[in-house]
Amino acid sequence: MKPADQKIYLASKSPRRRELLRQVGVEFQLLMLRESPERGPDISEAVIPGEAAIDYVIRVTREKLALAEKAMYWRRLPVRPILTADTTVTIDDTILGKPANRDEAIAMMRLLSGRTHQVMTSVAVRTTDDMWQSTNVSSVTFATLTEQQIRNYCALAEPYDKAGGYGIQGQAAAFIAEISGSYSGIMGLPLHETAQLLEQAGIRIL
Repeated sequence: MKPADQKIYLASKSPRRRELLRQVGVEFQLLMLRESPERGPDISEAVIPGEAAIDYVIRVTREKLALAEKAMYWRRLPVRPILTADTTVTIDDTILGKPANRDEAIAMMRLLSGRTHQVMTSVAVRTTDDMWQSTNVSSVTFATLTEQQIRNYCALAEPYDKAGGYGIQGQAAAFIAEISGSYSGIMGLPLHETAQLLEQAGIRIL
């Protein structure tokens, strides 16, 4: 077991990010940005007009990190490094967030069908003295999907808490013909970049 000073705060509600940190042996404590349990984003995820996807994901990650740092001090928690991340999917210069309903999910899957899109995940780590950030960009190619496949998938619970309306680690894996980049980044936390940031913050991985 790592000593207490090797534990971090994970400021993310994503169960996939928790799984990925556990995969590489990082000990963490969840730091929810809101104390109330209602669903919804912790910060505004609205895109600024004209904002590029890469700028959007970097900005949202930094905003989450700033709010998490404030929450740590407001709640008088032990001071530890904080990690947060944000993932976005983009195609045709359009940012695809989490679908709000079945119609949006179906529209997203139709747009992705038979085409290549980009998945961007930005990760940031803050200590009391410094902040580090890295952004991974990966490409995903979908096979051409039938309308029935799209509708069957969007009838599942899987698409609705994920950027782009699908999860590579779920049943949508059957649709993916090719990936280029980081599998864990597409899931929501690029482990190579994350390990490098944590090492800079003094957290040993191995």
